Amino acid sequence: MTTATTSASAAHDAGLGGSPAGLEAIDPSGSATAREIAQQPRVWRELGDLLTGVGAEVDAFLGPLLARPDLRIVLTGAGSSAFAGELLAPALALATRHRVEAVATTTIVSGPAAVFAEDVPTLLVSFARSGDSPESVAAVRLADAQLGAVWHLLVSCNAEGELAQTFAGDERALVLPLPPATHDAGFAMTSSFTSMVLACWFALTGVDAAPAALDRLAGEAERLLTAAPDVAALAESRPGRVVYLGSGPLTGMARESALKLLELTAGDVLAYHESPLGFRHGPKALLTDDTLVVVLRSTDAYTSRYDDDIVAELRRELDPQQVVVLGADAAAGGGASAGWSWSTEGLDDLGDALAAVVFAVFAQMFALRSSVARGLTPDNPFPSGEVNRVVQGVVLHPYPA
Repeated sequence: MTTATTSASAAHDAGLGGSPAGLEAIDPSGSATAREIAQQPRVWRELGDLLTGVGAEVDAFLGPLLARPDLRIVLTGAGSSAFAGELLAPALALATRHRVEAVATTTIVSGPAAVFAEDVPTLLVSFARSGDSPESVAAVRLADAQLGAVWHLLVSCNAEGELAQTFAGDERALVLPLPPATHDAGFAMTSSFTSMVLACWFALTGVDAAPAALDRLAGEAERLLTAAPDVAALAESRPGRVVYLGSGPLTGMARESALKLLELTAGDVLAYHESPLGFRHGPKALLTDDTLVVVLRSTDAYTSRYDDDIVAELRRELDPQQVVVLGADAAAGGGASAGWSWSTEGLDDLGDALAAVVFAVFAQMFALRSSVARGLTPDNPFPSGEVNRVVQGVVLHPYPA
């Protein structure tokens, strides 16, 4: 295994993330989760420095693989780590011109023969915050057993985790470096999720573009973080149901956003995700006068027309205050000025997979404040242990040879 390492440059100013007043705006209790949400602009900039420092190693490992026209890329993880792959897969397929699929480790472990039915050269990209979830290691071992030619790109926030250590000395594997602060201490994945998405994207599309793009994303996230009091006010309206809608890569972001809310409110809020077009095909039935709908508006001019259609439709049918739009020209989305909106600026050329990490900051703040509004502890919303930070209770059964 190759572990790409370098010295990070001096930390950039984190803006709100480094300010006690800013942290209080996100969460008056000063939770670890709040700190980890607020630190994202800083750690994204650090990530740009780290990736630049290991660019030659990344290119040496991935360059020959990406030059293979028959390469299959499988993005895998569990929970939020799986949704990182779902977010990235459609955009990476376009960017790399390879077959890119998102398949959860839970799917691989329970049915490896179906996932690896076609024995083709495969790059398995594993996302993991801790690298200690039982399915993480089982999935890579099953891939090795099922495939004749497989390589591993490990995107983990914990270089000492079992996943990274499994491939010590293996030339078929590369561990991407992430800032140590991304190994979130809080229950829910926040900076770990966004940083893994970004690290994978630039590793597979070119690390040279990382510093400038990450600085732009960090600036937009800093601007959004200053809206924490408004996001808190929205959360304190305490909707009983919340639906996130997004197309393409933003469908994966919508799924992660819904999970974040479900986790941090300990299931008290019914959170759902769909695409804007798919929402009309049955799921729209869950709308009530206690439902909030958040539309993640695409950076693509064509796709965003479908986003605007659903916004206009929902604002006609519901109280406009029940419909939130997030993204470029959000206030104009749906042709209505009423309702909540947060506009992003200057991200259109970066595409939805990268813009998604800024949307994640909103979803994380909203979930955290929804947790606080219900009297819960965001760092541990399940004090009796029904759900754990690192999954427990999984029995791995031997797979027949």
